[in-house]
Amino acid sequence: MKIQKYIYKMGKRFNLLFIALFTLVVSCGDDDSPSETNELRLIIKLNFDANQQRLDNLGQPATIPNGNAAQTPIVQKMSANYIEFAPTATTLLEQGEIIYKGAETNAGGAMAIDFQQSILAGDDDVFLSIPLNEVATGSYEWVRVSLAYQEGNIVVLNNGSEIMGTLASFVGYNNYITSFDLNGSDITVNDDVLQGFWAFEALGFTTQGQAPEGATTVPNPLFATSPVPDGSCVVTGQFSNAFTITGNETEDVTVTLSFSVNNSFEWTEVNADGKYEPTAGEQVVDMGLRGLVPSFTN
Repeated sequence: MKIQKYIYKMGKRFNLLFIALFTLVVSCGDDDSPSETNELRLIIKLNFDANQQRLDNLGQPATIPNGNAAQTPIVQKMSANYIEFAPTATTLLEQGEIIYKGAETNAGGAMAIDFQQSILAGDDDVFLSIPLNEVATGSYEWVRVSLAYQEGNIVVLNNGSEIMGTLASFVGYNNYITSFDLNGSDITVNDDVLQGFWAFEALGFTTQGQAPEGATTVPNPLFATSPVPDGSCVVTGQFSNAFTITGNETEDVTVTLSFSVNNSFEWTEVNADGKYEPTAGEQVVDMGLRGLVPSFTN
């Protein structure tokens, strides 16, 4: 009887210990789940619009200059190095709500965007997702985006035949590149390259070049009240209705940045046929995006 009572007591203690441990594990799991599942996010998506209005540096409708030609590339992916919400038209650069700043390095000698750490996103893809509570409450009329890189397809005329190739264009103020893959071809740089550096691949062959300094279009409708530095590629766009963060949101907030790629790849014509023919000596002059229209949903 004593042995049976001892076994009964030990079994009862074991059951109580098991229940206590199980309760502790479950309660810990319950404590963690709200922060993992209920944290609201600000989501930034990219959109590349071939039909969006084509703008100049002042944010005005732009035509193609005499002696040049242009085409609308099929942009596959893009990267930005800086995103800022600005409350008003007089808010100076870096005085608004900065929600993202990409990695930079001086490995090439001067401060530059570190391309190897850049975030790349495609059309209608999520570029950035951050906790909504990290964004200051307030009302924002404008958004500024410092673009860094874009990659897509363009058509080239070569020996009478039109071929599709892949163009990588670096539009950031300064870019440190070790190497990058361009449609299966390795492009090695190991140096800084200024705004306007590009590389092109078609049929396994590659070439590189540099657009003229200051030639990259950077639309800024606020040039009179809130200028941006030359070569910065900070594109500015206005919300149709003020974008407001109250701090009382109950759902994620998504901001879509729609960029105009309408005839955004431009070159000087040698043969006036509207076709890009580098073997004829036609030179790339502009790869800048042609406008920004932000919108939001929540």
